[in-house]
Amino acid sequence: QVQLVESGGGLVQAGGPLRLSCAASTTISSINVMAWYRQAPGKQRELVAAITSGSTTTYADSVKGRFGISRDNAKNTVYMQMNNLKFEDTDVYYCYAKKSVGPQSWGQGTQVTVSS
Repeated sequence: QVQLVESGGGLVQAGGPLRLSCAASTTISSINVMAWYRQAPGKQRELVAAITSGSTTTYADSVKGRFGISRDNAKNTVYMQMNNLKFEDTDVYYCYAKKSVGPQSWGQGTQVTVSS
């Protein structure tokens, strides 16, 4: 299983930017899909953005045009640049990884709080 460590969360004013990082314990070029999910208390975890080993990206409709996911294979790190943050983006954000074989992996989560 891949160990994932998120960082970069915090408190930001509405309209501001924030960048999340997810450092993996293994070379991410061997990981098929890496993604960011978010979850609010009492709600289901939802996909925010995903990136494949071939750098194909997918975004939730609510973040299209504002968030960007990228991967740096040399640093074994996936990033998510979040711009024009809204109050409703407040959540705990989780990093996710899935190889072609083996279980999926989750990070411990990082809190993002957007003040209105």
